[in-house]
Amino acid sequence: MANHASALKAHRQSIKHRNSNRSNRSSLRTFLKQFNDRLESGKAEDAKNSLSELYAAIDKFEHKKAISRNAAARQKSRLTRRLNAASAAAPRS
Repeated sequence: MANHASALKAHRQSIKHRNSNRSNRSSLRTFLKQFNDRLESGKAEDAKNSLSELYAAIDKFEHKKAISRNAAARQKSRLTRRLNAASAAAPRS
């Protein structure tokens, strides 16, 4: 355990940051699961409409440093690819 006041404070701060980041990542995972559910249920149009909101959420969590810039870019790229594939596979009316 830390003995100096500054080390104790740093430990307290690290606990707060860890809890905040865990909460933010959990929220992001929830958004991603909802998007995936829309894609898998064949609601590609609903997923397409919610993509901008999902991008905003990813950018927000990136800004809060819950995920890295590269991880955010990778997530957005993969989501767009999956949406495009689902849209191409969906029957056109």
